[in-house]
Amino acid sequence: MVIFPFILLANPQLKKNTSLVRHEQIHWRQALELLVVGFYLWYVLEFVWLYLRFRNWDKAYRSISFEREAYSRQNEPNYLKRRKFWAFTGYL
Repeated sequence: MVIFPFILLANPQLKKNTSLVRHEQIHWRQALELLVVGFYLWYVLEFVWLYLRFRNWDKAYRSISFEREAYSRQNEPNYLKRRKFWAFTGYL
């Protein structure tokens, strides 16, 4: 998880999981673009709206635009080099 400016992993072995690390790096970039506070505020508000819509925690979580971008691009090694500013808006 990203608690800006840190990426926190449950245990040191997870550093070897490049997809997970890249997923969190994407969130780090999203947070930076939204000046950190904006990212967390948007994340929570979008989750609440989606939870009320779906009435399903996992579906709401996976439908958040930030998560959709991160999950869909976590296996692309060069994604962050070519990622456009506010790319998560393409997943709204």
